[in-house]
Amino acid sequence: MRTLVRIKERTKVLTTNPFTCNYYSLNDISNNEMIEFINRYGTEIIRRAIEHLYLVTVAIFVAIVVGIPLGILITRKPKLKKPILGFANIMQTIPSLALFGLLIPVPVVGGIGDRTAIIALTLYSLLPIIRNTYTGIIGVDPAIVAAGKGMGMTDMQLLWQVEIPLALGVILAGVRVAAVIAIGLATIAAAIGAGGLGVLIFRGVATVNNQLLLAGAIPSALMALAADFGLGLVEARLSKSTLKSINQD
Repeated sequence: MRTLVRIKERTKVLTTNPFTCNYYSLNDISNNEMIEFINRYGTEIIRRAIEHLYLVTVAIFVAIVVGIPLGILITRKPKLKKPILGFANIMQTIPSLALFGLLIPVPVVGGIGDRTAIIALTLYSLLPIIRNTYTGIIGVDPAIVAAGKGMGMTDMQLLWQVEIPLALGVILAGVRVAAVIAIGLATIAAAIGAGGLGVLIFRGVATVNNQLLLAGAIPSALMALAADFGLGLVEARLSKSTLKSINQD
């Protein structure tokens, strides 16, 4: 009997306490709003995330194709180090929105859309890739290089069989930094009609809608964290495999 009385008293307190009632009603409202928001914008968030990933992937691919050969070049031609790294540094110092705007009137490469955004992101991604490629190759132990030359290796053989494998971890670290930078900067590409998650961010700012703003910002941040984590794992595995191969040799 006493336990039944206690249960009745507790249920009476829960049903009559205004704070408890408000808590449950607010919780229901927030859940309903979240479900409604996902139903309304879920498809667009996925579509914008795919656009964002496309811009970043193409830009990083082009930056790797251009940046790594330039990094190798300045290890062979030290006179070109200052102009090449100077150009890459200048690209980093230009404000991102200004660079997007400056490229619009440029013939062939300019205009409104994803092409201009990809070129701008590529220019921003060059510096860490070029610098890390140069640093990684220059940082190879001179004794190993001398041993390779003593075995009769040509300069190209030294580059591909000794220097690049040993510098691969440092080069990949540059790609990792470039990818994270590009994911963050790609949100500004929406200002020139290139799409991406920046569309949701700009719309959220314009309408003072925090939900829309977060719908663009959170996926972008998660994408950057995933890229950093994934490339970090690849970098660690490559470094371990390189060390194993050196020890075996």
